[in-house]
Formats: sequence, C-alpha cells, structure tokens
Amino acid sequence: MPELPEVETIRRGLRDGGAGYPSLVGEVISSAQVLWARTLALPDVAQFCARLPGQAISDFGRRGKFLIVYLTQDALLVHLRMSGDLRVESQQQALAPHHRLVLNFADGLRLAFNDPRKFGRVWLTAQPEELLAGLGPEPLDGAFTAQDLAARMRKRTAPIKAVLLDQTVVAGLGNIYADEVLFAARIDPRRPANSLEHGEMLRLHAAIRSVLTEAIRAGGAGCRIYGPPLPARAGSREHCRRDRNLRSRVSQSEAYRANQASRRFGYNHLLIQPRGHRYSYQFWLRGQCL
Repeated sequence: MPELPEVETIRRGLRDGGAGYPSLVGEVISSAQVLWARTLALPDVAQFCARLPGQAISDFGRRGKFLIVYLTQDALLVHLRMSGDLRVESQQQALAPHHRLVLNFADGLRLAFNDPRKFGRVWLTAQPEELLAGLGPEPLDGAFTAQDLAARMRKRTAPIKAVLLDQTVVAGLGNIYADEVLFAARIDPRRPANSLEHGEMLRLHAAIRSVLTEAIRAGGAGCRIYGPPLPARAGSREHCRRDRNLRSRVSQSEAYRANQASRRFGYNHLLIQPRGHRYSYQFWLRGQCL
C-alpha cells in the first residue's frame, strides 16, 4: 500500500514533471471520465463530471496518505489505498484495463487513476480541510515533537505498532514504515504504547522523521514501482548482526512456527538456506535482534 513517502513522491512528480511529461500545474481540465463509479466517494458521477471542466490545477499537496489536487474552485482528494496509482498519459493512448477515473486536459494530456484492486477513493470538494480534520500531525512538520508524540500515546495500551497505524495519532504511517520505524528505534512492536520510557520515545520520534525522510529521498520503498526494499522488510543479515549470539539453529518444526509468526506479524523472521538436498534453518526474531 502506498504510504506517506510514496504519495509524496507522486506529488512531486506531478508538480515538477518527469518521465517525459511536464508539470501538471496550470493544466486546464476539458473533461472527466469515471470508469468505476465506486471510485468516487464524493460527489456523484454526474456532479463530478459537470463541475470539473474549465477548472485548472493550481498546485499539488499532501496530507498523510492523501494526495491533494488543488483546482481553481475545488480540490480533489485522492487516497490510493492498496493498489492505486496516478499516470500522466497522452489522450492518444488506449485506456488501460484498470483505469478507474480520468481527467482530460486541453493540451491533449490526461491524468489517469489506475487501481487494479478498486479500493482507492477520490473526493471532489470545495472544503478539503473538513475531510482531513481528523488526521493526526504530519510527522515531518516542524511542529511535530517528541513531547507531542508522547502525549498522544500516554493513555494508549494497544501495541505500539497498532498505535502508529492509527492515522489520528500520526498521519501517513502504514505497515511498511511502522515496521521500519520500530526496527530503527529498537522497539518491540508488541510493546504497549504507554509503556515507552522517555529515551525510547525520543528514539521513536527521531526514527519516524529519519526513516520517512530517507524513504522520500529514495523515491519510496517496498516494491519495484517506488524503489528498493528497506531493512526490516528485506531480511538483511547485516541488521541482524547487531548481536550474533542471538542467532541459533532451530528444528524444522520450530522453523515452521517461525514462518507462521512471520506471516502473522509481517516480519522476515526466517532465513532458509539450501544445503545439498536439505535445508538448514536459521532463525532471527527481529524483536530480539535489536
């Protein structure tokens, strides 16, 4: 799922241009096509297609995982959800199979919302702030401090990873970057959020900012579209060499249980190395390799 760094990468690409296409700032919408009605969260298809022609794109913004397309009179909010993507194309190209919504521009270009799994949503509104009011602080904003983070977690007894995924606590983190942040901060994702001590909260705050900054610099992470995988998802041996003594051989049954745990919690707990006709199993529990 695209998270803050991926959405920020897309925002910058649309604002600044790239991949052979110019910036879309200043483009005038000539028409709109809705190819999957449920992509629209607000308004209905008829109003959407009637309100957009003649409006120009004035800027691109982002709030958490939401991409904001500022128009002359309105704003488009786009949430990519699981598989959404935005593509700049020529109107001469055939529409791709998974295009759900298209904005056609007066100069012959178009912006297409492609979403194979159909979970993405688009809002057209004159007051985007109202729809975004419930989001937590921007993690890269200068006003987001370790003290603010601690205050938001003071009464939270849920596991710290679950709390980081709550968009009212911090906007923009999802599974990928919650994993990366906790790994970088050396905090067990199962710890109750309100059990973190002052030093751990400082590490967590610093990790949130550094991991997201580096991910944006790299153009996103986690899949071939956005860039290279990050440490906690890559199964990197180097990151588990912080304590060599915690590596241990385990039986095949233990390896199976480790695999089941990795599927449940989303971590690369297990490295399987082929050796002849057998497999040797080495087990790294990330929570203990910190």
